Amino acid sequence: MGDAQAEGEGPRCVGCGGRVKTLFVQYSPGNIRLMKCDNCKAVADPYIECEFMIILIDLILHKTRAYRHILFNKLSMGSSVDKGILYRSTLIHIALDAFRISFSKGNRADGASSRSIFSTIFNCIEVIGDALLGNIIFMVMLFLGMRFIFKLSFDITRYREALFAVIISSYFKLFLFTMMVWEFPSSVVKLIEMFVLSSNVVALRVVSQFPKAHCFGVCFMAHAAKYLTERWILGNP
Repeated sequence: MGDAQAEGEGPRCVGCGGRVKTLFVQYSPGNIRLMKCDNCKAVADPYIECEFMIILIDLILHKTRAYRHILFNKLSMGSSVDKGILYRSTLIHIALDAFRISFSKGNRADGASSRSIFSTIFNCIEVIGDALLGNIIFMVMLFLGMRFIFKLSFDITRYREALFAVIISSYFKLFLFTMMVWEFPSSVVKLIEMFVLSSNVVALRVVSQFPKAHCFGVCFMAHAAKYLTERWILGNP
């Protein structure tokens, strides 16, 4: 008989957010028993037996239970496992922002025209640089918001957890890939960014346990600074 083991800070109950020793006990392959939380007396994580699509729907509906499952129990936030996930997710996040900036600049239309290979390479480097700058501004403002709105002392672990939650909760940016296949108006990009903002607020609240208004203030300040930076980059008024 074996049981689920977690690294770092350990798994959490998705209902109350309390620590639990283990999420399930496995008697044999495919035969498990979900454990209950000692605090709220409910099943600690019923998502273990759910299909991915059910979890995704609850994430889209902004249910804190689903975010606790993903951040604490699925991705083991606070362990050595999440460091690699954070680095890879950040790279994907920047790449998606680069594509969005390219779309905003109208590079898809320009791609139909003949350009030299050097011009194409320079354009790609410029777009990636713009995305990198925007994300640096975003991260700086996120940390400053936590420092002054949350009034947190400098703790690299807390800031890394917040960044992890915000990057992972920006999953809806993956919808931008569909713009490579189908034509969408530019307003769709703004809707995606608004959804990402609201998702970031929920995720930050889950990991920080601060009021929703405080989390919204931090995320809105970071997103606003990033937006203004990109407007300046694009040369729009």
